[in-house]
Amino acid sequence: MAEIEKEPAMRATSRKNQGEAKQASRGKVQGLILERYFTSPGIDPADELAWELRTASITDETGKPIFEQKDIEVPKAWSALATNVVSSKYFRGPFGPERERSVKQLVGRVVSTIGKWGRDGGYFATEADAVTFEAELSHLLFRQKMSFNSPVWFNVGVEAEPQCSACFINSVEDSMSSILGLAKTEGMLFKYGSGTGTNLSPIRSSKEMLAGGGTASGPVSFMKGFDAFAGVIKSGGKTRRAAKMVILDADHPDIREFIHCKASEEKKAWALIEQGYDPSFTGEAYGSVFFQNSNNSVRVTDEFMRAVVLDGDWTTRAVRDGRPMETHRARQLFREISEAAHLCGDPGLQFDTTINAWHTSPRSGRINASNPCSEYMYLDDSACNLASLNLMHFRDAEGEFDVPAFKKAVEITILAQEILVDNAKYPTELIAANSHKFRPLGLGFANLGALLMDRGLPYDSDEGRAYAGAITAIMCGHAYATSARIAGEHGGPFAGFPENRDPFLGVMRKHRKAVDEVVLPKSVPAAMSDAARTVWDDAIALGTQNGYRNGQVTVLAPTGTIAFMMDCDTTGIEPDIALVKYKKLVGGGMLKIVNNTVPAALRRLGYAEKTIGEIVHYIDENETIEGAPGLKTEHLAVFDCAFKPAQGSRSIHWLGHVKMMAACQPFLSGAISKTVNLPNDASIEDIEQAYMESWKLGIKAIAVYRDGCKRSQPLNTSKLGEKIAKEAGRFAQRHKLPDERHAITHKFSIGGHEGYLTVGLYEDGQPGELFVVMAKEGSVVSGLMDSFATAISLSLQYGVPLKVLVDKFSHTRFEPSGFTGNPAIPIAKSITDYIFRWLSLKFIPAEAEPSNAEMPQVEAAPAPVAKAAPAPVVAAAPAPSAPAHKTAAKAGNSAVALGTEALTSMFLNQADAPPCSTCGSITVRNGACYKCLNCGATNGCS
Repeated sequence: MAEIEKEPAMRATSRKNQGEAKQASRGKVQGLILERYFTSPGIDPADELAWELRTASITDETGKPIFEQKDIEVPKAWSALATNVVSSKYFRGPFGPERERSVKQLVGRVVSTIGKWGRDGGYFATEADAVTFEAELSHLLFRQKMSFNSPVWFNVGVEAEPQCSACFINSVEDSMSSILGLAKTEGMLFKYGSGTGTNLSPIRSSKEMLAGGGTASGPVSFMKGFDAFAGVIKSGGKTRRAAKMVILDADHPDIREFIHCKASEEKKAWALIEQGYDPSFTGEAYGSVFFQNSNNSVRVTDEFMRAVVLDGDWTTRAVRDGRPMETHRARQLFREISEAAHLCGDPGLQFDTTINAWHTSPRSGRINASNPCSEYMYLDDSACNLASLNLMHFRDAEGEFDVPAFKKAVEITILAQEILVDNAKYPTELIAANSHKFRPLGLGFANLGALLMDRGLPYDSDEGRAYAGAITAIMCGHAYATSARIAGEHGGPFAGFPENRDPFLGVMRKHRKAVDEVVLPKSVPAAMSDAARTVWDDAIALGTQNGYRNGQVTVLAPTGTIAFMMDCDTTGIEPDIALVKYKKLVGGGMLKIVNNTVPAALRRLGYAEKTIGEIVHYIDENETIEGAPGLKTEHLAVFDCAFKPAQGSRSIHWLGHVKMMAACQPFLSGAISKTVNLPNDASIEDIEQAYMESWKLGIKAIAVYRDGCKRSQPLNTSKLGEKIAKEAGRFAQRHKLPDERHAITHKFSIGGHEGYLTVGLYEDGQPGELFVVMAKEGSVVSGLMDSFATAISLSLQYGVPLKVLVDKFSHTRFEPSGFTGNPAIPIAKSITDYIFRWLSLKFIPAEAEPSNAEMPQVEAAPAPVAKAAPAPVVAAAPAPSAPAHKTAAKAGNSAVALGTEALTSMFLNQADAPPCSTCGSITVRNGACYKCLNCGATNGCS
């Protein structure tokens, strides 16, 4: 669809601002003229939405409530999880009448405060422009099109000088006062919910002498102290755990100690686990070893990487005087980095030469470090406030990407972030000075994976990468163009621009050149291709004329909690996790649903509605699209996800993740927060290749994580984990039932074929043997079922968890099949399907059996379950023996509550993820950090 350009929303005006003395002190200040795009004069954006009262409630893994706020007002279209997030994380005030209770209050608090600051700062030409800004910004926030980073929601409108930035980079010098000062600065940042990163290379090595005699401790020794502070403060702040990055240059004399420090501590934890210490993330084993509270990265240059390729030497150099210290084979160091990452996920790599080649302000200093998630890379002692756009909300009526709306959202968001810079609080005077001097911003996006699937584009494809590159190019180019317009209309360029003018414009031209290399005209719609070129042409022309207001403008953050607030299906640059998810319901409980993007993608690919229904039903039953009826083989890749489904074999290859990062990187001021997940059986060579390809493709930073590499057992924090551990204790030897044992006999019928199940029980009530009686003695069916039951009995007695058998044999299809007369299992696909679904209902009370599409209605005590919409599938009730707090649906609920285990069953390939420190649920990876799907908490910095 051809792009229809609106008149520029920000244009120069000769009007002089006659505001307060604060404005006059800046000299000649103009104001911005803003035109409405999303809103209409005289209409409150909130009044265009339907609102309702809800109860926000979060429970821990046992079902015990840990947060509840009643009668809160939210847009009707917002999900239950978004409701819980804003209420528990962002509403301010003590519980009672004074606490915020409406999203209108939350958005109003933030928008009105930024609007006031904008007026005071002379950003608007007239009061009408200020009102327009507030209305447009409110629209974006109410409609979940954009969100600021969490510190803005935490602090703006609450504190006189709020901390607004999520990302900080701190420097350190080779002195005790500087080292201890860094510890204090980090602690205060953690307290207020932000993350920080530091390159420790200026600290002299443990191989160098102190001025007064003796040997220096070295940076790795001081890392132990920093780690201890982070571990203490992570639960003492008002928001979340600490997030920090530690970096060391590859030529530092202590580089080998740094490479191995985290892996060595990991091995210590393993030894403690083998001696019986608690293996959970919060247990004694991991709690007593160092370096668990930071992400570690090695800073490598092109010179180092070329030495790796050529198998050359690499010499470390003394910190104080630069003299040569030790010589290693570069390839061996590279191998050790990969071995350590294979073992524990750290260290990652940051490619120093690439980073500084794209640096817009090199004459003011080099880029030495990043924030904890590696997306913000800029000068030492600087800060960045983040905001992210929800890509799924920028589609027009035909499903095409709405370029004009997207550009308008970029303008409003960049202006809002720019206003925050001068009105925020910073932890040190140096960070404050640099923030005012360079004014770096971090605009990014979320929901890319969902958008690509919705469009019918595989995440791992040239077409998908070109589409993502075009969006990133439009976002970054228009952000720089907006920054240049602000410079021309208000306040001039950032103070550091004049000395960096030539290299800054040189980087802008590199971005423009990348558009021609990545965003090929035939690979994306013409409107996007044309816009990508136009915005960069404008950015260069306006920047040449006006300079730029901001030293940098874009990053791709992990978008953890704010992605929940915006109801994003996917976060940041990530693909979808799985085709089937569990969705929180407003009144409590869960729905098992096939992602809404699946039918949309099938329609885009040309499938008929009948076929779409059959495919969605197949996915619901099998939790994979592989083998779905009517699906063309060439379309399988569209539905590939980050994780391999339990019943399937497909997932996105790690190289697909790397290539997607490479497609977006040329259009970002900073970098990308993303961990490249590798399967558990990935080799050290795979990690070496991932690191090498990332360097060759021009990515600025890369982190990998081999699933299951840590030996923590977070599932042991739940009742399921205790049960698995108990069963695992019987695994080494057969555990026979007593001669006299209790048993349950159950009569069943499948399509008219009757039979009997008898289950022998251990003393604790768990099944230990199975007998199946069907047909006459001596028949083929009878013999097969008898042999099958014997095999299952032996499996149970040797410790195979019942859940494993249930997952394997449920929903197998063969004759006889049909109606059963059992309301809990109305239709069985086979005898084994019925047997194991019945066993699941009877003996796995924490897990609800998903219903089939053939089941029009499922009953649950005490309230009946409502019929679900076509896409969602309601979970069936557990057996009556299940604990009430795990199974009973509250009155008015539209689905039965599922236990934490149901949420985590999809993510067994991340079974070593830590439990959420807020609610105890198992988290999943989100960039270099983790997010909780239950309460919305994250341990990142966005």
